[in-house]
Amino acid sequence: MASVASNDSVPLAGIEQHSIDWVPLAERHGKPSNVGAIWFVGSLNLTGLATGVVTLSMGASLVWTVIATVLGSLFGTFFMAFHSAQGPQLGLPQLVQSRPQFGYLGAAVTVWVFALVNYVGFNTSDALLSGQAMNLLTGMPNWLGYVLAAMVATVIALFGYDWIHRLNRWLTWPFVVVTAAITVAALFGGGLPDGVWDAGPLDLAPFMLVFVFVAGFQLGWAPYVSDYSRYLRPDVPVRSTFWWTYLPSAISGIWVFVLGAVVSASAPKGTDPVTALKLSADRLFSGFGTIAVVVLLVGLLSIMAINQYGGSLTMISIVDSFRPVKPTRNIRVVTIGIMLVSVGTVSTIVGIDQFNWFYAHVVVVLTYLFIPWTAINLVDFFFVRRGQYVVKEIFNPQGIYGRWGWRGNLAYVIGLICMAPFMVITDVFVGPVADALGGVDCSIFVGLPVAGGLYWLFARSLDLATERRMVREEGLLAPLH
Repeated sequence: MASVASNDSVPLAGIEQHSIDWVPLAERHGKPSNVGAIWFVGSLNLTGLATGVVTLSMGASLVWTVIATVLGSLFGTFFMAFHSAQGPQLGLPQLVQSRPQFGYLGAAVTVWVFALVNYVGFNTSDALLSGQAMNLLTGMPNWLGYVLAAMVATVIALFGYDWIHRLNRWLTWPFVVVTAAITVAALFGGGLPDGVWDAGPLDLAPFMLVFVFVAGFQLGWAPYVSDYSRYLRPDVPVRSTFWWTYLPSAISGIWVFVLGAVVSASAPKGTDPVTALKLSADRLFSGFGTIAVVVLLVGLLSIMAINQYGGSLTMISIVDSFRPVKPTRNIRVVTIGIMLVSVGTVSTIVGIDQFNWFYAHVVVVLTYLFIPWTAINLVDFFFVRRGQYVVKEIFNPQGIYGRWGWRGNLAYVIGLICMAPFMVITDVFVGPVADALGGVDCSIFVGLPVAGGLYWLFARSLDLATERRMVREEGLLAPLH
């Protein structure tokens, strides 16, 4: 069984000791406001800007794209922030928390389906953008630019939790200033075409594509958002962690997504996001485009580190589900290295010319895979078990949570099946109901209630009295508040 508390040696040069294991109460530290910097800076980077660039290519006017972006961000961040509130209570990485719903092995399958694909997909997008940024700044080949950027991100990911938090606190205010200047250049630099702010009639199909895409980007944080709150003390109120995640993430997300759409509107059609940013920022004054690319590239390094860190925890979780492992520094080094090589290979195959197509499809497909999981996980935590779990049993393959949690897996599969007729994956797949609605994607409003409601119904047969007695006997968790 993976140990509940790591027996790794004394901290080495500030390198984090824990990975998928439980964080002991003696090591809990920080305050809810600390997570604010993570999720504010988390979107202020080249990938966040690229998200806005892609939204404008979906067919809606700039005005309707902005409205759909605001609504999608507010919607998706709502669920993501409630996942963040799980961290202080359990002191565990987000995906390990899925074992009580999906089972010891069942959670590993779920991890393979959406979490590892999430990390590789998003970090491939990051790799493409970082390579293009380095090429634009220095002329070096894109692949070399990615390698250099990834090496910096790897060091940050290896040092782990506290250094990731520290770096994002340092970046917050410089990023606010530079992003504000980029916004001024985009809005008032004179590059926008005439009539760009004419809303025109509402076309619901592209409007919903943007809504689902943006909501999906924010939900993309869900499988690892509580990884960055799990060192907080368990007596931190749910509402504190929720708001310190929701407001910074939603505000910065809306800001940079809308900025990306505006930047795209002023650039020649087909321009990649990095070049579009440089062209727009240079309208403020010559050379500012280079400054803007450098700053948002630094932000991208931070998010690449977060993705490598999360991918490492995911791979360790998967291996531990089939063969128990000791969560040491060495295994984190190996798994982070695997992430680096895997992402580099995929990004080389995709290439920057295919960025918009690749990124749009990755985010939309992952959104569909996240929706049933997020409903099941949140319903279990807040309404079924109410934050009370037996931590040692989460690491026990023969424990009370079972190897295959039929309730979570069945609710997930049914939820996904019910969503399929309502899905729209642009040029790949359009469900029959979505087609009948003129290409309108409303699958997100089907998957959430179906998967969550079914899980709540299935969970009525759980022996919660026995579980709560075991929780009290273990004495590791405080009551949810």
